[in-house]
Amino acid sequence: MKKLLVLATFLMLLGSYRTAWPADRPNILFIFSDDHACQAIGAYGSKINKTPNIDRIAKEGAVFRHSFCANSICGPSRACILTGKHSHKNGFLRNGNRFDSSQMTFPKLLQQVGYQTAIIGKWHLSSDPVGFDYWEILPGQGSYYNPDFIQMDGSRKRFEGYCTDLITDKAIDWLQEGRDADKPFMLMCQHKAPHRNWAPPPRYLTLFQDQEIPEPATLRDDYSGRSKLLKENEMSLARHFSWGHDMKLKEPNLFPDRFPSLGNGEYRRMTAEQKAAWDAAYEPENQAFIEAMKAGKLTDDDILKFKYQRYIKDYLRCVQAVDDSVGRLLNWLEDNGLADNTIVIYSSDQGFYLGEHGWYDKRWMFEESLKMPFLIRWPGVLTGGIESDALIQNIDYAPTFLEIAGAEIPEEIQGRSLVPVLKNNGQAPADWRDAIYYAYYENAAVHNVPVHDGVRTDRYKLMYFPRTREWNLFDLERDPQELNSVHDEPSYAEILAGLQKRYRDLRKFYEVNTATIPATRGDEPGWRQRNQLLIERAQQAADAQIAFIGDSITQGWEGAGKKVWEEFYAPRQAINLGIGGDRTEHVIWRLTHGNLGRIQPKVAVLMIGTNNTGHLLQDPQEVAQGVRKILDILREKLPDTHIVLHAVFPRGPHEMDLMRLNNVAINQIIRRYADDEFIHYVDINDHFLEPDGTISRSVMHDLLHLTEAGYRRWANALEPTLKELGL
Repeated sequence: MKKLLVLATFLMLLGSYRTAWPADRPNILFIFSDDHACQAIGAYGSKINKTPNIDRIAKEGAVFRHSFCANSICGPSRACILTGKHSHKNGFLRNGNRFDSSQMTFPKLLQQVGYQTAIIGKWHLSSDPVGFDYWEILPGQGSYYNPDFIQMDGSRKRFEGYCTDLITDKAIDWLQEGRDADKPFMLMCQHKAPHRNWAPPPRYLTLFQDQEIPEPATLRDDYSGRSKLLKENEMSLARHFSWGHDMKLKEPNLFPDRFPSLGNGEYRRMTAEQKAAWDAAYEPENQAFIEAMKAGKLTDDDILKFKYQRYIKDYLRCVQAVDDSVGRLLNWLEDNGLADNTIVIYSSDQGFYLGEHGWYDKRWMFEESLKMPFLIRWPGVLTGGIESDALIQNIDYAPTFLEIAGAEIPEEIQGRSLVPVLKNNGQAPADWRDAIYYAYYENAAVHNVPVHDGVRTDRYKLMYFPRTREWNLFDLERDPQELNSVHDEPSYAEILAGLQKRYRDLRKFYEVNTATIPATRGDEPGWRQRNQLLIERAQQAADAQIAFIGDSITQGWEGAGKKVWEEFYAPRQAINLGIGGDRTEHVIWRLTHGNLGRIQPKVAVLMIGTNNTGHLLQDPQEVAQGVRKILDILREKLPDTHIVLHAVFPRGPHEMDLMRLNNVAINQIIRRYADDEFIHYVDINDHFLEPDGTISRSVMHDLLHLTEAGYRRWANALEPTLKELGL
């Protein structure tokens, strides 16, 4: 009887809890494409194509003119959307990372308040989806033709047809047959298109064939007037557009000096019938181009024009199939009586360069890839035809969905719900943000776009490039194509200073600490070669008893300290894992990308942080957090290793040197990390100082790097600790 009373009470409470949810909570249909540039959407003013179905969302709802991504690349953008947090917080910084599905995501929270959730299509986060009642996803980037889909049991199935159409079919099947009609739903219908390599569907293979698409004004950008890093890009139509993958020319590559050799994997997947349709559409034009090339009739500019037309037409053909998909989904809602209670959103993971600046990818913080489309239809709330200038970002999607569903928004979410903007006809409230923060982390990767971050207001954009320590400032009102940085113009000095402060404040607000964010310097040949050497060294040094980890001061054991090393450490099978110029973030990267190899040393000697001071004069609290993260990695990967944590060595001419004082402040914090079991804090800094607090150049030749005498002092001072630890 008692058990029955408890059960009855539970059911009564559950019933009252459920009735607390609004009975008319709307469904949410989130249609998401990949790399769809705003300039290829009618509602955003496209002059090169028409998207009537996507435009319909704007006509019946709203279009946001200042919608931006937080990190312009596929996987990171998706992680930002799922978590409502910037990349440095959700941990998915770059393609190739693995999404930590144990963290909070909005689908999990929607499930908790009674929503049924599903995702169909592109996922691209390495781990399996979590928080979804149903999912069926493409592996990795997926394929356009006859794609494979990963099933919920882990198996893969191949389906004949075109990817965009198949994803739409599967989405409609779930809406019609798979969902619980008594529950509100959140369906994420996520397309591969129009991602590279822009393989159009059979029905659109000849769309635009007899037209010449207008070229963008900046197609022949020479990258002057901005950071010199722009010229190092590897995503230009002129130099990097491949023979088979991009141009759809058949192997072999007849002009390798003009086209990188990369085959068309989509063609290899096609059925005979699909290949026949493809060949009929492409081969006449391809053969004419090849004959003109062989005859020497084409100038460099002629070739660029041909590349652009091939690129833009294929891209727009893929977009047309996405627009068809949107139309089918809208029609299904209408036909099944769900249109009035379903919010429909169309967005894409970032923008894309459609030849602007000569490019065909994304990543850079320039407008074409920073902007992402956001169109929304919300019957009964949005009257239709609304254009909003509110600054929004993809970290805002999660809190928006949660508020719509009546779920609590966790404090850890960094975005803001758009509901107040939506309920105010697109007008931002008085306390809305004045600027967005952007950060790109995929350094030394495909397309060679460097790490950079920045802020954008309604008129200005400020970018910072850490590798060259350059600022670029753009006045978007006077220079909408971003061709000339005005960071060094006296008339913009006050604006530059103000934006730099806003940059610093937003980084602090979003808790951006570069000292803890893993970063590669692989775009620097010397670093790349040294890092590879250390990876190989660590694979071959399974018997190493001591591992020295750090920057140039540690690497110097192979230079000025070589003789001392041979005396003290070579007999102990020590390994040197130092790279000159590294900061804490670079060591974090190295330790998680192969530098520990097969080693299991008795002792790891860590001295790091002085470059965080010397390069950036970084806040000691931030640097200390970077050191803490390194210690955590070492404890996880080398659980039986004792760690000697050195105080950051002194530097500079005297006790009041600002950089030395910064190191002192770092040491004040990191000494507390010692646990007297595995982490042993060792401060030997007095061994490098003269009685008056100065540093002799016989010890540090440049008041930072050690001489042979300096390395001997280090070895002698460290020796008692090593012996205590059994070495």
